[in-house]
Amino acid sequence: MLLLSASDPRPMYQQIVDQITARVMAGDWAPGQSLPSIRELAAASGVSVITVKRAYEDLERAGVISTRHGKGSVVSERKDHARDLLDHHLDLQLTEATATAARLGLSRDGLHQRLDTVLDSDVGASLAAPSKGTHR
Repeated sequence: MLLLSASDPRPMYQQIVDQITARVMAGDWAPGQSLPSIRELAAASGVSVITVKRAYEDLERAGVISTRHGKGSVVSERKDHARDLLDHHLDLQLTEATATAARLGLSRDGLHQRLDTVLDSDVGASLAAPSKGTHR
């Protein structure tokens, strides 16, 4: 099930949203896979039904899950949805990194240099090499 923590600064519903989204992005939960009912997840997680309902509503608005009245909720069956979620997540992280660089007073070139340092490290080693004619 999900691991919710009272010491986590995020609200419980957000922890549910984040964990379910992470599992879908990782491919742990396949498209069309049924999710626990709102009542089941609330009981298993020790949170209120209202908390889980809010999380499921947020997940549905984001397109991560779909709910069929009387049938429950399932992981979205959109093709390449996990990849779309990962792309969106990357965009958010890059936006945050750019904002942090601006607060540090880095120039565009300075940010590019920092990114190149990360890309040249062990972390970036798993990325595919750029093909000829592409700009890094």
